[in-house]
Amino acid sequence: MAAPVYLGDEVSAAGFRLAGVRVRVPPRGDETAALSSARADAPLVLVAATVAARVAEGELRAALAALAPLVLIVPDVDGGTPVPDLALRLRRQLGLEE
Repeated sequence: MAAPVYLGDEVSAAGFRLAGVRVRVPPRGDETAALSSARADAPLVLVAATVAARVAEGELRAALAALAPLVLIVPDVDGGTPVPDLALRLRRQLGLEE
């Protein structure tokens, strides 16, 4: 079985590599291509929030909505880019919050 893939910074990548995850540190401007490539050969793709912020919006939405592979946005090591609040988004969609 193929291992999960992490797309993000070098520091976080080192930790994910120790856990057996394949890591890729995409250069600025190649984030969308890196996500497409990772989705093609991994059962799980973990994307750092900073990388996700630089992926083309349509591509990111399609990746997050797809049933396979599972694509998740994870916090950055420095916490500079916020992770989307999915609970708030769901409450808004259900009309429970403005």
